[in-house]
Amino acid sequence: MNLKRYLSLYAVLWKNSVAREMSFKGNFLLWIVVELLWFGLQLCFVTVLYSQTAAIGTWTKWQMVLLVGASNFIQQLYQAFFLTNCTNLSELVRTGKMDFFLLLPVNTRFLVSLRVVDLGAFVNALFAACVMTYAALKLALHPTAAQFTGFAALCATGVMIHYSLMFILATICFWTVRAQGIVWGYYNLFNIARLPDEAFRGAFKAVFTFALPVLLVSNVPTRVLADKVTSPGVWLLLLGLGVVWAGISEWFWRISVRRYTSASS
Repeated sequence: MNLKRYLSLYAVLWKNSVAREMSFKGNFLLWIVVELLWFGLQLCFVTVLYSQTAAIGTWTKWQMVLLVGASNFIQQLYQAFFLTNCTNLSELVRTGKMDFFLLLPVNTRFLVSLRVVDLGAFVNALFAACVMTYAALKLALHPTAAQFTGFAALCATGVMIHYSLMFILATICFWTVRAQGIVWGYYNLFNIARLPDEAFRGAFKAVFTFALPVLLVSNVPTRVLADKVTSPGVWLLLLGLGVVWAGISEWFWRISVRRYTSASS
């Protein structure tokens, strides 16, 4: 893969996304407000919850706020780069527009995964970062450069895990034509990520730790910042699952695209 060529192509996709967003400024601002209101409701939930208890497991109130902020930060980064593209894949298949992407002399998955950028999500990610900073000040945390680096790497891994899992679900459209319901169903599971992993037990925790690792995606980076990591095993697990799910999604994509016969066939 020619890296310079693909970076240039991605720059063009960004330019198109900016032009599209600026054509509908009202919609752009409205979605930012809607996402911020939802984020605010999550923080209100934490306030109400901790008015009844001092801690959930070993998680104090401001550690929980840090977790909610990290969860929203990762979710917004995922939304910025991948969400719209994953949800639109079934429309490309249904309408036959996938023909056009398959004929282009570039990697098809690159185009269908990154052609649209949600710029408003970057604004919301910034607000989440501000909440994390405020929570860290309340906790008197002083993260080292190594902690910041680890946090960034684990957040990137979390984004890629979400992308890999949702892309697998999106490619089901090659069998069913429409798969938006399945994709949005997984997106709703993001709400679990803002809860402490210690709040869950048994099979439920096992499923959302190993099969669908939404608990690990936000809990592990937050633990790194909050000095709650007791052994390297937990972040090695997250990194390992990132590699495994990335490999599975690529394998499933190659199998799925072979079934495509275009809308006119």
